Amino acid sequence: MARYDVIGHGYAARRREDPAIAAAIARALGDARSVVNIGAGAGSYEPSDRHVIAVEPSAVMAAQRPPERVPAIRANAGSLPLFDAGVDAAMSVLSLHHRDDEQERGVREMRRVARGPVVIVSYDAGIDPAMWLLADYLPEVAELDARTFPPIDRVAGWLGGDVTATPLPVSRDTPDWHMGSYWAHPERVLDAEARSTTSGFARMPPEVIDRLVTTLSRDLESGAWDEKHGHLRDLDEYDVGMRIVVGRP
Repeated sequence: MARYDVIGHGYAARRREDPAIAAAIARALGDARSVVNIGAGAGSYEPSDRHVIAVEPSAVMAAQRPPERVPAIRANAGSLPLFDAGVDAAMSVLSLHHRDDEQERGVREMRRVARGPVVIVSYDAGIDPAMWLLADYLPEVAELDARTFPPIDRVAGWLGGDVTATPLPVSRDTPDWHMGSYWAHPERVLDAEARSTTSGFARMPPEVIDRLVTTLSRDLESGAWDEKHGHLRDLDEYDVGMRIVVGRP
């Protein structure tokens, strides 16, 4: 994933594992003892009590894996170096939208290599544009998400079998600073270092980000943001469209 060779620096510090998401993934994996993690990155969300095979194409991301995580195999999702039904389960967390022309092939590869559940955390692009950040300030990211996040029912079709999709509300205090985490933290949007490890920001032209920072800074200073969205500051969690998709054969 070449773009993560550019935007992946500092990822491990700001995209840390969210306990609630990790617990949902663990439940979905069930009693699987061996798991392949596709787009494994720095190792967040990998279970520590199972045999894990990590697959990560970006050298920058793989280099950030801590010593307690297994080294990552450098391979692409569309051609996994594993036998048919070679592992108990497969998982992928917020990486499907980065696979470009390998989305369908990558999901079908996960289904091919897993005897049991395939667990995919992604976004429902029909919901996430409603968040204030995209709706009021970054329609360009909403358009990007509509192009890059495959519809959940399409993912289900690629998986086949018995598929469920369940909302994963995002905690206001999540340590995983993905795009959806900004729902209660408008001030964080103004932090260039925080933006640098979120692909939605990183893939925008500089003039779009400049417009965002200028407009949001103005609205925070004037109180316009709080007048319209301040009620969000009182919520503990919010559904920004994140979904856990679980396919069982």
